[in-house]
Amino acid sequence: MRIAELFHSIQGEGEFAGTPTVFVRTTGCNLRCWFCDTPYTSWKPEGHQQSWQDVLEEVLGFDCEHVDLTGGEPLLQPDVVPFTAALKRAGCFVTIETAGTVSRPVEADLMSISPKLANSTPTSGVWAERHERLRDNAEIITQLCNDYRHQLKFVIDNPSDVDDVERWLARFPTIARENVWLMPQAITAEALAEKTEWLGELAASRGYRISPRLHVELYGNARGK
Repeated sequence: MRIAELFHSIQGEGEFAGTPTVFVRTTGCNLRCWFCDTPYTSWKPEGHQQSWQDVLEEVLGFDCEHVDLTGGEPLLQPDVVPFTAALKRAGCFVTIETAGTVSRPVEADLMSISPKLANSTPTSGVWAERHERLRDNAEIITQLCNDYRHQLKFVIDNPSDVDDVERWLARFPTIARENVWLMPQAITAEALAEKTEWLGELAASRGYRISPRLHVELYGNARGK
């Protein structure tokens, strides 16, 4: 596995926000969101190769039930299959963070899917066309939602993005609104607070949940937090 970082912190987003969690951040991504808050796993990927068995040993050393496999796009890496199976055998609660464009037969207690709307596409450069072509895969989204307990987290930059969420969800009538989280696009506590104010009202009016970003509130956009 190619690992960017591994650390113990709290879950900042979604259903288990505030829960002590070990994060395994892989590096490498098939997308290039312009607002990516971990560019060291996408635009300029960093990291080192490590066997999944060694990663497992390091994770279990924290003696923490919740493990979050994130990236980048962790499902690009074949070794996530035996790695997640071993985590489950060890009694861990496994969350996988994914954009929903890749699928592997992993073992997970929660599939945390962050679909990429049109607001994620870079405006120019060699990645613009590729990102736009790959960012939306309805077949894989359907499979992940059918096969796993799931939450969907949409990054919202402007109020109009919520209309895009509505259009996106219209194609997936079986996805319950209580599983949909709207999340402000922000890498500072100040920007997060400003966007949360208007986004909270929009989310409530449409039956969505609003996700905190506790790690941004507490640490800013710092690595390893």
